Amino acid sequence: MVVSGKKVTVLGAGKSGTAAALLLRSEGAHVFLSELGVIDACDASRLQEAGIDFEQGGHSNRVYDADFSVVSPGIPPSAPVVRNMQERGIGLCSEIEVASLFCRARIVGITGTDGKTTTTTLLHRIGETDGRLNGYRTFAAGNIGVPFSSVAKEMDEADIAVVELSSYQLERCYTFRPEVSLITNVTPDHLDRYGGDISRYAEAKFRIHANQTKDDTLIYNADDPILSAHFESGSTKFPFRLVPFGIDRVPLIPGVFLEGDAIVSTASGQREHIIGTSEFLKNSFRGKHNIYNALASVAAAKALGIGNPSIAEALSMFQGVEHRQEFVALIDGVGWVNDSKATNLNAMRQALESLPDTIVLIAGGRDKGNDYSTVVDLVRRKVSMIVAIGESREKISEAFRGIVEVKKVSTLEEAVSVSRDVSAAGQSVLFSPGCASFDMFENFEDRGRQFKQCVQHLQSC
Repeated sequence: MVVSGKKVTVLGAGKSGTAAALLLRSEGAHVFLSELGVIDACDASRLQEAGIDFEQGGHSNRVYDADFSVVSPGIPPSAPVVRNMQERGIGLCSEIEVASLFCRARIVGITGTDGKTTTTTLLHRIGETDGRLNGYRTFAAGNIGVPFSSVAKEMDEADIAVVELSSYQLERCYTFRPEVSLITNVTPDHLDRYGGDISRYAEAKFRIHANQTKDDTLIYNADDPILSAHFESGSTKFPFRLVPFGIDRVPLIPGVFLEGDAIVSTASGQREHIIGTSEFLKNSFRGKHNIYNALASVAAAKALGIGNPSIAEALSMFQGVEHRQEFVALIDGVGWVNDSKATNLNAMRQALESLPDTIVLIAGGRDKGNDYSTVVDLVRRKVSMIVAIGESREKISEAFRGIVEVKKVSTLEEAVSVSRDVSAAGQSVLFSPGCASFDMFENFEDRGRQFKQCVQHLQSC
């Protein structure tokens, strides 16, 4: 796509919006960036240095003077400025779409409700391990926190771009075509954005394979009922190669699966033992969900032609992802675990299942349509108290009334203090909100960092 000389409006000045604006400007586009809130001072300086006009504090009519617009993922389709652009016939696309136009590397796209950050990170580590031997680089980008647009032009044809993708980012992708696409699972999340309809949410995820051809591969979780129904019903003939992974259905041919303690692959046409789970499951990387993440990353690595020694080495060295069941400290015999990345109930469930009894659970934030009845039995069995924070604390208190004691607090600091007082040696305090962070924090990373600071303060007292 030739963008030189085109007028482009970028809506939203977050990380991805700013990166898209800078990329388009470097390709000769006339870029105008519009932000409803306040633009970060450092980003404003970068925009000025690049000769990019911008506005903040609202969207003026100037946004409509554009050949097309790049819309940040956090801006919903219902936003008035988006609707007005559509009525005026202005084309809308995502930052991922823009970045992919200028990326020469092999692209792996990873989406799903849960596990996509861990799988992206793990595949990145596998690629780095193999690349050191074979002379290529691997980049992790997208929803993982590094805008795809900020690194797209750095890559060569031999490199690999591992791109984590949210449903929001996929909504406005039209030509984006990963050589390898991967869907970890589809469970209820972001239903407030999709009118409470999980099928609409799933359709957004399925956009990852919209442009794949016979030369490409799609990897999916065969144990996920929504994914197995979509890819195995027989009603649709897909042009790309399908490679399932799973634990419950053994063997998968071709596929990647768990057999006893071993990860086994038949994806290349022959049966291969990759690694035993005991060789990579560790303190901050444990649980059944992380076996799924390992299976997914192995399947993607095999699709890329990466050798088994590199896969096994990277898996054995992996220590987990920050803010995802991250062990923070042991204080007076109580283990403190940061699971701020758990922005939905399925992620909370995985954390509860991974830890031994008995747990003090800190939960709450901005509710996205959660049905807490789905975790009631697990909470009854494993949780001694819930400390509820954020906008959802009243809903949490009501949902678990008569199930477990719930203490409502106003701040994270108070939540940590209460948890210290009610926990005892041999227990765990798990910070697994099950909700979005935007009621009290900038993002889940900010939320996790603040939790760790509170725990570290306890440790120093």
